[in-house]
Amino acid sequence: MTYCNNKLHSHPLTIVGSQNEVDLRGALDYHCSAACIPSCLHLLPVDAPLGFLHENYAAGVGASAGASIICMHAHIPRFAFEKFPGSEAILTTQMKSVGESMAVGRTFQESFQKAVRSLECGYSGWGCIQVKELDWDWDKLKYSLRVPNPDRIHAVYAAMKRGMKVDDIFELSYIDKWFLTQLGELVDVEQFLLARSLSDLTKDDFYEVKKRGFSDRQIAFATKSSEEEVRSRRLSLGVKPAYKRVDTCAAEFEADTPYMYSSYDHECESAPTDRKKVLILGGGPNRIGQGIEFDYCCCHTSFALQDAGYETIMMNSNPETVSTDYDTSDRLYFEPLTVEDVLNIIDLEGPDGIIVQFGGQTPLKLALPIQNYLDERRPKTRSGAGFVRIWGTSPDSIDAAEDRERFNAILNELQIVQPKGGIAKSEKDAVAIATEVGYPVVVRPSYVLGGRAMEIVYNNEKLVTYLENAVKVDPERPVLIDKYLTDAVEIDIDALADLHGNVVIGGIMEHIEQAGVHSGDSACMLPTQTISDSCLETIRSWTTKLAKRLNVCGLMNCQYAISASGEVFLLEANPRASRTVPFVSKAIGHPLAKYASLVMSGKSLHDLNFTKEVIPRHVSVKEAVLPFEKFQGCDVLLGPEMRSTGEVMGIHYESSIAFAKAQIAAGQKMPLSGTLFLSLNELTKPQLTTIARAFLGIGFQIIATSGTARVLELEGMPVERVLKMHEGRPHPADLIANGQIQLMVITSSGDALDQIDGRKLRRMALAYKIPVITTVAGALATADAIKSLKCNKIKMTALQDYFDVKKVAAELKNLQSASSVSTS
Repeated sequence: MTYCNNKLHSHPLTIVGSQNEVDLRGALDYHCSAACIPSCLHLLPVDAPLGFLHENYAAGVGASAGASIICMHAHIPRFAFEKFPGSEAILTTQMKSVGESMAVGRTFQESFQKAVRSLECGYSGWGCIQVKELDWDWDKLKYSLRVPNPDRIHAVYAAMKRGMKVDDIFELSYIDKWFLTQLGELVDVEQFLLARSLSDLTKDDFYEVKKRGFSDRQIAFATKSSEEEVRSRRLSLGVKPAYKRVDTCAAEFEADTPYMYSSYDHECESAPTDRKKVLILGGGPNRIGQGIEFDYCCCHTSFALQDAGYETIMMNSNPETVSTDYDTSDRLYFEPLTVEDVLNIIDLEGPDGIIVQFGGQTPLKLALPIQNYLDERRPKTRSGAGFVRIWGTSPDSIDAAEDRERFNAILNELQIVQPKGGIAKSEKDAVAIATEVGYPVVVRPSYVLGGRAMEIVYNNEKLVTYLENAVKVDPERPVLIDKYLTDAVEIDIDALADLHGNVVIGGIMEHIEQAGVHSGDSACMLPTQTISDSCLETIRSWTTKLAKRLNVCGLMNCQYAISASGEVFLLEANPRASRTVPFVSKAIGHPLAKYASLVMSGKSLHDLNFTKEVIPRHVSVKEAVLPFEKFQGCDVLLGPEMRSTGEVMGIHYESSIAFAKAQIAAGQKMPLSGTLFLSLNELTKPQLTTIARAFLGIGFQIIATSGTARVLELEGMPVERVLKMHEGRPHPADLIANGQIQLMVITSSGDALDQIDGRKLRRMALAYKIPVITTVAGALATADAIKSLKCNKIKMTALQDYFDVKKVAAELKNLQSASSVSTS
């Protein structure tokens, strides 16, 4: 009486495994068949027959009938090995993908090409592309075909382009010959396109190519023309996509599910209405830096606008999300998030508004091309309300915040201070700017999300190495260089603005890890715990001024750093929803994404009764979930490049207990006693005695290597010395293996041998499930949390009670009484 997932080997026919629980494939099955498996499962234990579970099937037929699907679904995982240097980009039985895309088409070729471009990895499809594998020698190419890796499918393309036969590729890769034959046909179509100019292509040619999943950009690449020229030529010939409904009963019944996909068929089943409607662009596949936090915003937007009387249209390509459930919005288009696909839906649906603010960087990159199209063509809405327009903050304002030169001019105008820095368009510029502002500096490419390719460098040599290996710097791809603020505290703030110029602070978060650790990897607290009132007022004032100057309508996120001397610096501003919106909404008890969507529709913050900042009496802590155990060989040190794949939240009236709850939820052990291995680098040695004193005070013994031990001995603190790994035995690795260490605080060192030792120790601790802390702030917060856990029991509290004024007052009174008793 349950769900069963079986995995089979086809050669020979062997069952690899069977699971009687909903697994990762459950969501994919649901989006393929529109059958909500979990919803059906919860009714089975109460003896509901399968034939009566029709309310969760898109076609309205009983679940006992099963789904008969006549369209093809392609699913491709997305990987992020570039975020985990040191780990091998080889696929094994250990899951390593961080997200996935799915696409729907009438054929394998069509759905596969759509799924490839839905990954948003720089490919417009499979074929008519330039891939790095084309430049490889035969030995390297054959190795890539033989060994499972994230780019093997592009190695197949390179091999076919270089004349390798299907049988030869099969012998190396064991990819089924049916698939290889289908892919080979795509290469043949590419050769057909390469031999022709755009004007040579007839209407029948376009239909034939489009039915095989080729995008306008691929056709442009092959015919040496622009994407705009291809689109214009295609439309002039009357070649438009038809939108089909996902049919789960093989045409046995009429499909009326508002779950659609494009195909170059002549019959369109979409049947758009003339209601007031809004097109919401989702975030595409999950990746590090852009995950389900943005899907949360998209879903809340849909729910709020439905309640306000709008028909909501969701466009996304991620099968892991709630936004791609067919009943989250009034209409769902399961399509790649590209300019071509979005414009096709705009032409078909004629929405009153388009929302690009909630899907992360993916829809933001489309905002300017969409706006240019709307300005040029001025498409009308189907509701008759005027012309189609982008709702919320204008694409020009978004670009002003992203473009470093324009943004610097705005900050100078508003007298908002930022760290010293500059924009480098060559290696010579970069070295000159870094020398002028002084090392260490933070370097990163412009227009990034998730801290991609961001690094802290300490001298000219490291900077040149970064420029040679991590990014290509030129006038078209400038590199941003900023002074790194040592020992600074980072602040995140989410604000909400309406069309009438009103700005309300949603929440101010204090990061626990120091500035330099990516905000997505750092734990943070709301409300702030150690920030002065004057600094907070400066942050509120600057955020409000900036939101008004950028004409923000909806959400805006700003990041600040406060130096050890109390100076406030603005690091960046993003006039869009940020990954902290779900956390802030749950912490303050107000749905910020819903409010933002309603102010975009024309309501004021006063209409929503949200006119002032809400500062809760409880403390909420957000902690990152890191996947280091999946990537062997990768160091676990935190830095400016984001690597977390999820997050958790802890709530309590005491900040230390809230932090402890978040750590436990993230899978981090919190040992209440035992031995601490302590090893800090020279930069963090000033805080060494503070950390040692905190852990000694809660009953821990300390062991340390020579440099760290010497400092503690001079302060009269008890410490046991241990050899470094390259000095002999016994060393810390022996103690880890013997179970003699329960907690480790170990930061990065500048010494080459110490770096090797530290990396090995951190990886070994991970293997033995020993908590590893790599920042000073994290160590102090952990000591405080362990102290509180030893004195208090975590009791269950209803979430509603945290927002009940009388219960909050009573709980705070009890805590004060308990604190007074323990002090006396």
